[in-house]
Amino acid sequence: MSKLQFNQNKILKLQNALIGKINLEDEEMDFNIFIEKMQSYIKVKGATQIGPLIQHTKPFVNDEEELDMEINMLLQCNNYVYSVEKPYVMESVVRVPNCMYCRYIGPEEKLKFAYDKINLEAFENDIELTGESYTIFVDQNVEEGTIVADVFMPKADEE
Repeated sequence: MSKLQFNQNKILKLQNALIGKINLEDEEMDFNIFIEKMQSYIKVKGATQIGPLIQHTKPFVNDEEELDMEINMLLQCNNYVYSVEKPYVMESVVRVPNCMYCRYIGPEEKLKFAYDKINLEAFENDIELTGESYTIFVDQNVEEGTIVADVFMPKADEE
């Protein structure tokens, strides 16, 4: 089975997505605890998580004119959660059209090859990307030490 499966034009569509922004300046922040808090919040609101964890990264220029990164975690719910409090936001539909896509199967520490594959294909085909990425952690096999992840990277608007 191929470790990288590539497609040049995919649409990412998520429904009833609870979004939590990671505070990168908080050195005490524990990624696993952050996700557990999101999952608990969904249960407290009377909903159920459906589907895997999604990580959205987005580069931006900060106030000091330096390149910075925003990271959001997304979890889909079985229904829309009303009156969501900070630090969360609820979106009924997250639709990201015109993405380059790569499914990765292998050790987690080599997941970067999926990003590299998309960037290389974009370079070879003169396609400009936005710099954003959505990584969906589809499956994990602890015994084999492998993961299955889908990576979506939106193309920049073609005028």
